[in-house]
Amino acid sequence: MSHELLLILLGVLLFGGILSGVPVSLVLLGAPFLVAALGTIIGVFDLAFVSAFPSRAFGLLTNPVFVAVPLFVLMGSLLEKANIAKRMMLMAGALFGERRGGMAYAVIVVGALLAASTGVIGATIFMLGLIALPAMLSANYSPRLSSGVICASGSLGQIIPPSILLILLADQVSAAYQSGRRAAGDFAPEPVSVGDLFAGALLPGLVLVGLYLLYTFAVSILRPETCPPIRYSGGKSGDKIDTGELVTALVLPLALILLVLGSILGGIATPTESAGLGAAGALVMVAMERQEMPIWRRSIIGAVLPAAFLLVLVRSFGGANASSFLMATGVLSLAVLLSGVALATWQELRLGALLDVARGTATMVSMLTLIVLGATMLSLVFRGLGGDEMVSDFLTNLPGGTMTALFAVMLVIFLLGFLIEYIEIIFIVVPVAGPPLMAAGVDPVWFAILISMNLQMSFLTPPFGYALFYFRSVAPASLTTRDVYASVIPFILLQLFALALVAALPELATWLPNVIFN
Repeated sequence: MSHELLLILLGVLLFGGILSGVPVSLVLLGAPFLVAALGTIIGVFDLAFVSAFPSRAFGLLTNPVFVAVPLFVLMGSLLEKANIAKRMMLMAGALFGERRGGMAYAVIVVGALLAASTGVIGATIFMLGLIALPAMLSANYSPRLSSGVICASGSLGQIIPPSILLILLADQVSAAYQSGRRAAGDFAPEPVSVGDLFAGALLPGLVLVGLYLLYTFAVSILRPETCPPIRYSGGKSGDKIDTGELVTALVLPLALILLVLGSILGGIATPTESAGLGAAGALVMVAMERQEMPIWRRSIIGAVLPAAFLLVLVRSFGGANASSFLMATGVLSLAVLLSGVALATWQELRLGALLDVARGTATMVSMLTLIVLGATMLSLVFRGLGGDEMVSDFLTNLPGGTMTALFAVMLVIFLLGFLIEYIEIIFIVVPVAGPPLMAAGVDPVWFAILISMNLQMSFLTPPFGYALFYFRSVAPASLTTRDVYASVIPFILLQLFALALVAALPELATWLPNVIFN
């Protein structure tokens, strides 16, 4: 049996196992190992590739990038458990609702804020569907416009940082870039960091949000009956917006986003440090939800976010090498932060759902870890069978050069997005297709942003888009599946336009990282 037949067998086992419902991590671990064992028995596979698995796995799991993932997941899970999304939705509705299309604007803005704070796509769509959909339908919004806006806005977490997708992509794209550049004769390539991808995703994400808002504005002008104004009457002050509610609902989440993203993009903190600050800030926001707290405890817990900002400020002015005054400020801020977080943790362990959130985070991270280990095994066996060389030859020999090869890879990723989760796609496709594209000169940040936008589009595309399944679970029976599918078509076209725009203008993805980090 030749290498080619073993690769075909590997592909059949992989897709058969995934479609059978067996956990993907077990398929990724088991199918390559079985093929490697068969290849060893018939003498066409070198077991040295499999013997490298422990060291490769250890290197991946001790990578600082992966340390940030559990903290970002914890941050998103904490915010998901709180009433923060509901308050954001009500307050944004109050700000925009009294104009045509106002509730749709509110959903888009809140979807972007939730993407930048929680990044949990399924939960975001679920929350927006439960909170915004009934209000929009009762106000005589078009069911199709309501459904499309909620599904599209809830999917923004794929592209708007701090996205888990971007964090995982950073490691894989960096490895593919260094491998590809070494193959091209460049033996000292710069690594690709999480900060690079966060900065690269910012403008394309804002472009996408802008396109959604522009489409809603056009609908409000051309078909005003589909998105009538809604009068606000949900605040403590009657029909007026309460300043305290506005601060709690919108300013605090924005402060948390600024703290996390600003510290990473400013080069002040590593992704792991920023994720730790984000998780602490999310815990504090959840703890502050409790109205029955004593004033002294509320004061200490409420001082955590200002203390975190002061710590970041001290770090930006030299950290341990700062002046005595700044050092004293940093020490005091650290004491306040630790005290507030300890109090919030104690309170939520006694009264809240912190243990449930921790268990959920551990479960999700364990699943991710197994998928990463499985993808490592697959990569080693695929390379041992000469698959990487075959893919490189195929992409190199395509007519049309690098752009045709890039288009072919994007098409494969889009189609795979119908069948398997983005995590598996990243760890299967990028190590295989990335190096030859990087060797041909494709910018790694641009490549990563194209992948994330592509996966976001497949996430929304009928009939298998995951976003549609999440939304269907909370939509009323009166809203047919056909209506849901039709509702997302305009937004898919907008996503396709945005993807084409970034493909035609790579500077949209590369300009900001170059400005910030160079």
